[in-house]
Amino acid sequence: MIHANLVEQILDLADAPFLHQQIGIKLAEERIRREKFYNDIDESMKVEFINGEIIVHSPIMKRHNEANGLLFHLLDIHVRKNKLGFVGIEKIMVVFTRNDYEPDLVFFDNDKSENFQPTQTLFPVPDFVVEVLSKGTKKHDRGIKFDDYETHKVQEYWIIDPDNEIVEQYILKEDIYELVYKSPQGMIKSVVVKDFEIPIRAIFDADINFEVLQKMIRE
Repeated sequence: MIHANLVEQILDLADAPFLHQQIGIKLAEERIRREKFYNDIDESMKVEFINGEIIVHSPIMKRHNEANGLLFHLLDIHVRKNKLGFVGIEKIMVVFTRNDYEPDLVFFDNDKSENFQPTQTLFPVPDFVVEVLSKGTKKHDRGIKFDDYETHKVQEYWIIDPDNEIVEQYILKEDIYELVYKSPQGMIKSVVVKDFEIPIRAIFDADINFEVLQKMIRE
């Protein structure tokens, strides 16, 4: 709706054709920078291409790494055990219409992942994304990424706050993200990853995580 209103506002302007031309020029220049970005990056870098700018990420805090790693262990084991698709962590670059992101965790179902290649470096829009907030990424995680994930129909988006140990779960409903769960405790169940349900504390507590992991393997 916001995008539609913006288009209408531009069309009401007398210089709308000129603006259209200028936007086309800027986007063409941006595509050239994006191609150079693909050629320049390597596996050692944690970088993203957002609205024409190259964003280089600084090292993460221990609590950020732990939350992401603990969730990855559970999600990856569950997906592998049940042959549901592919789970990627941190440096999986996903390609959107204009931007390229490296989310903290991503899940692709079998339909998308069955043709992935061992040497592949660019990936399609995921079915499920997790971002762990940090001081440097919070603005994008709640801003442009949130909007882009919603627009490109990423079906489920979790935002993890490692400082306050809270998880927010957003589900795409009628093309709009709806916050369906936000809590520091209790059980959280994915709607995209079949039968994946864990206690939120397992994302922040290594002992609880290990207990859940053992139960998951036994079942």
